[in-house]
Amino acid sequence: MKEVSVFLADGFEEIEGLTVVDILRRAGAEVKTVSVTGSRTVRGAHQIEVLADVLFEETAFENTYMLVLPGGMPGTIHLQEHEALQKLLLSFYERKLPIAAICAAPSILGKLGFLEGRRACVYPSFEGKLTGALVVEDPVVTDGNITTGRGMGTAIAFGLRLVAILYGEEKAQEVKKAIVYK
Repeated sequence: MKEVSVFLADGFEEIEGLTVVDILRRAGAEVKTVSVTGSRTVRGAHQIEVLADVLFEETAFENTYMLVLPGGMPGTIHLQEHEALQKLLLSFYERKLPIAAICAAPSILGKLGFLEGRRACVYPSFEGKLTGALVVEDPVVTDGNITTGRGMGTAIAFGLRLVAILYGEEKAQEVKKAIVYK
């Protein structure tokens, strides 16, 4: 079982965070929702409260294989401001481990320089924040160890792409069929 950490900050886009958790768990991944707020209770962009599995400061991440950043505002800003998360992202990037971000969150990867020379997508109006990237309008893009998604409407496709990265395309198709996704 591959461990995935999905980071939650106040103001995260609920569908982007929780859809990914749901799809990955259906595929058999061990998914931890990780609060960066100092509290396990995290309030989404639409005032939905979610109880995270763990707090960032209580997690060692030594068994984590993939990091996922949901978008939303001001959730993306809060994730970007979390210094320990930035260091963790850098560690994963340097080790070429999978990093995924959707909606506004790919802007964090752009700011860190991870998208230089890579294809990437992001929520419309955030394209200028993908420093060095070849910006495309595909719903989901994987370039090397970085996967980006455009927004809430692409959350299922984004989740399925992460399943394919973790377990292969056959498993992604199995989950896709089980959830009756076109």
